Amino acid sequence: MWRHRVHRVRTETKKNNKIERLEIYPRFLLCALACCYNQPLIFVFFSLCVLRALCVSVVGVRKSLVIISTLQFPAARRNYLKYSFEAKSDMTIAIILGTRPEIIKMAPIIRECERRKLDYFVLHTGQHYSHQMDSIFFEQLELPAPKYNLDVGSASHAEQTGRIMTGVEKVLMDERPDVVLVQGDTNTVLAGALAASKLHIKVGHVEAGLRSYDRTMPEEINRIVADHISDYLFAPTENSRENLRKEGISDQKIHVTGNTIVDSVYQNLEIAKRKVNVLADLGLKPKEYFLVTAHRQENVDSRERLGEIIKGLELVCREFELPMVFPMHPRTRKMREEFGFDLDGIKVIEPLGFLEFLQLEANARLALTDSGGVQEETCILGVPCVTLRENTERPETVDVGANVRAGIQAANVLESTRIMYSRENIWKNPFGDGRAGKRIVELFSKDASMSLSL
Repeated sequence: MWRHRVHRVRTETKKNNKIERLEIYPRFLLCALACCYNQPLIFVFFSLCVLRALCVSVVGVRKSLVIISTLQFPAARRNYLKYSFEAKSDMTIAIILGTRPEIIKMAPIIRECERRKLDYFVLHTGQHYSHQMDSIFFEQLELPAPKYNLDVGSASHAEQTGRIMTGVEKVLMDERPDVVLVQGDTNTVLAGALAASKLHIKVGHVEAGLRSYDRTMPEEINRIVADHISDYLFAPTENSRENLRKEGISDQKIHVTGNTIVDSVYQNLEIAKRKVNVLADLGLKPKEYFLVTAHRQENVDSRERLGEIIKGLELVCREFELPMVFPMHPRTRKMREEFGFDLDGIKVIEPLGFLEFLQLEANARLALTDSGGVQEETCILGVPCVTLRENTERPETVDVGANVRAGIQAANVLESTRIMYSRENIWKNPFGDGRAGKRIVELFSKDASMSLSL
């Protein structure tokens, strides 16, 4: 009876990457107390063990939690002992990210974990190799620094994904979290989800179910694979849920939460008001300039496509006679220089921090972009958008009238800009109410608690 009520205590010894377990039951603990009565420190230690076991028997829950910090034994070559007890509902969450958009969209989830004082850590793969484009966002967005940074940097898709998987696997084997969260469609998402899945760790995919139906895009492959190996699919919209259903994914795994970008936009606009004034810095007036971004591999790595986009932007500049600001991605800058393209009338600037960019975006008259994230953000902010692609994985922005797909032909870019310039920004934001981060944390926390209590 005693044995079944109190449950067992496990000691785990980490040695040569192997875990050796010794089962210790309450009767053994009582014997140990008697044997070490004349050793005060050991007596206190085992007394605490018994007290903890008795508390657990009253609570009646069954989740193992490490509660005693590492003890070192020089004679045993500094092997580590971890004493784990059955405890209530606490779980370890690994948040894996590696690019600026992932930091931005994971920020509401990180803040919610902080607010709830959950046991979590952030693993930064370092997929973006520009400090200005990436790591500075943690400081800007007032987020805690990552516990791990892999610094994988730039490489081919296969090499970069392999580096990330190797690094992530080592961290997950050491930390052994209960759930891994990934967001979006980058190589970090693919590698993180694969590494966790192969270690039988549950995976939650934030922003699941997006589809462009263009498998020439590496992002499309990443998001499809991540969706099909995830245990929790946090779909931002009903349209995303339907995409997942069509691919045979169980309804029980799918949760429509809204998009965390809404949370992030609302939260970070307030931070931006306190910290930056980018319009004054650039000499711009609200609603009297166009904003441009372009970074997609299929657009900027092709001489023909990038050249056509630039022609279209120049046509827009000449017709509307408004300043056009282009914070140029390092990849785009490199290819533009390689191809020898000039940009007549377009103000090219260095990449901005997220707060500056968000402020610039919120006050633009219109945005022209090939970025899915910018399509979402402009829709939320009430800024008309022209997408420099033939497809989009954010069809909701088109459906509500906030966005139009122009493709990359110069004449189409100009015509689409005319349409969106004259359109009233009275659409309804389709991405939720700004509480997606809270819903996501609540969903997997409740599910984990139910699983652990069975």
